[in-house]
Amino acid sequence: MELLPEIKGPAEVKALTVSELPRLAAEIRAAICGQIMKTGGHFAPNLGVVELTIALHYVFDFGHDRLLFDVGHQCYPHKLLTGRYPMLSTLRQSGGMSGFPDPRESDYDLFSVGHAGTAISTAVGMARGDQLRGDAFDPKTNPGGRRVVALVGDASIVNGVAMEGMNNAGTLQRQFLVVFNDNGMSIAKPQGALAAYFDRVRINRAYRTVKQAAKEVVAHLPGGSLIGQMYHRLGEMAKDAIAEDSWFEKFGLLTVGPIDGHDLPSLVDMLLEVKDFDRPMVLHVHTVKGKGFDFAEGDATTFHSPKPFKVQGCKVELKKGGRSFTSAFADALIDIMERDREVVTCTAAMPDGTGLTKVMPRFPTRSWDTGICESHAMDMMAGLAKTGFKPFFAVYSTFLQRAFDQLFQEVALHGLGVRLCLDRAGLVGGDGAVHHGFCDISLLRVFPKAVLTAAMDEPSLRAALEFMRTYDDGLSAVRYPRDNVSDLVASSGVECPPFVLGKARPLIEADPPDLAILAYGVMAISAIEALVLLDSEYKISVYDARFAKPLDIELITALIQRGIPLITVEDHGIEGGFGSCVIDAAQSSGLDTRLITPLAIPCRWIYHGARTDQLDEAGLDPAAIARRVREVLDPARRRAVPLVTIPKTTLQPVRR
Repeated sequence: MELLPEIKGPAEVKALTVSELPRLAAEIRAAICGQIMKTGGHFAPNLGVVELTIALHYVFDFGHDRLLFDVGHQCYPHKLLTGRYPMLSTLRQSGGMSGFPDPRESDYDLFSVGHAGTAISTAVGMARGDQLRGDAFDPKTNPGGRRVVALVGDASIVNGVAMEGMNNAGTLQRQFLVVFNDNGMSIAKPQGALAAYFDRVRINRAYRTVKQAAKEVVAHLPGGSLIGQMYHRLGEMAKDAIAEDSWFEKFGLLTVGPIDGHDLPSLVDMLLEVKDFDRPMVLHVHTVKGKGFDFAEGDATTFHSPKPFKVQGCKVELKKGGRSFTSAFADALIDIMERDREVVTCTAAMPDGTGLTKVMPRFPTRSWDTGICESHAMDMMAGLAKTGFKPFFAVYSTFLQRAFDQLFQEVALHGLGVRLCLDRAGLVGGDGAVHHGFCDISLLRVFPKAVLTAAMDEPSLRAALEFMRTYDDGLSAVRYPRDNVSDLVASSGVECPPFVLGKARPLIEADPPDLAILAYGVMAISAIEALVLLDSEYKISVYDARFAKPLDIELITALIQRGIPLITVEDHGIEGGFGSCVIDAAQSSGLDTRLITPLAIPCRWIYHGARTDQLDEAGLDPAAIARRVREVLDPARRRAVPLVTIPKTTLQPVRR
């Protein structure tokens, strides 16, 4: 009989014997592999933490204790152990199971976690909150209190927020456990001196004996003096294992390890000993990213979050899609770097996701992966700009906000020409709310001399990057989605004109138009598709706005002064976005803003699912644009119900 289908929650895990746990681990791996082959998702990170997650739930009671995740894409085993196995078939689908921790699904998920570096700080906050309420575990005064565990992995320990959290965690006067899942990987190979330090720890000869040392410690601990003996003996074992002072101990955190993160009996033994320790500590666990799937172990970057795939004998065949904006960006940047030796580039732990994997081997001295530290990357780009180079920072829109302060203080304030290439702008599909790029315009538009552009297809992306290459008066940005490039306009044979500062591009011009659509980025393609649905009902002009700052105020003025209604369309949040820029500019110019109708992502959370479904939910698909055109031009068509409806969710929250 299979074990996993019988797991309704951690109680069933605890009812198993330690000898049965490896069998459960094998079933979890098989379930994750089977599902991701069908739908895609985070693969290698989850395979690497199966045993560790089982051991944590076997030893702790996270219906009472606190478990905080860092880089939440390693949460699938946790979800399967907390009653969500029946939801696995809906992974990353609309109304189904999220690929990240999600408190809407279960009380076992404390935060929606999609950005790295946060677990230690949120765990410190909960640890202090439990202390203030008298709920904190204390081996003498409150043995039934809550314990706190932060699970950190995929190299997010190098993130500045994680270090700030550790610095504060060291001041806690209570139990506090950081489990450092050290797999030698981020999304790509981790970067920097700290990564090199942990590499040295992993290859140290003492690592081979640490497992035996741990068992000897357990065997000799007298039960009556557990805490005092543990501090001395486990502390000494940590020093033996690492063969030098632990880096974590500089933060006031006692360190144990590294230990084998795939040896379930040893993991359980060690966690049983450290769970009652009355001061903050780190358990350093060595795991293999992609464990149990040879292809993922051998290429953890490719299999970090793959598309659906098939295993064909000795080969893995990943599902192929069209040409992505990411690929188009990589090729365009290579072309620019070949022509201009002053162009340099970097990314923050996302070389594959941003396309720089293709760029970096071609230009090894002019391209960098800084690791999971967007703030540092932004300041490094500022330094390069200050020395006369032309830096292009490739970053997901959702991660840009992590470097907002550096954008303000070191880039914009000094008028430095840092170029931002914002991948995953707009609605991102399966990764859902934690990764939507819905606020980059509202963040960047506040800076003087900032230039904000968007690409609607590959030729316009190339043109935007070429414009940015020559713009040195301040920061500039181009946004593009996690999607394939459209050839709807490019295949017409009309060449894409160069970007001219603050000028829109006419795509379809009616004379005179009944209405004009001013679309930002890929929404220009959707606007053209909407015209097909309208089937010549009205005479409509469509413009590719190209710039959110500065706007083509001459075009906007000409349209409004002629009394022509204007619809703005964008895949950005409605508050502070492109439409807001247009309304603000029109009002400043004394124009009638009642003629402007903005379409954008509504101010509410849109959760995981296919990007096409999300655009439909947001009222940004071609049918919704066509419907809004009809409503603007024929008010009698307006319905009593909202244009955008919220679909019913199939989530059945798991309560603890």
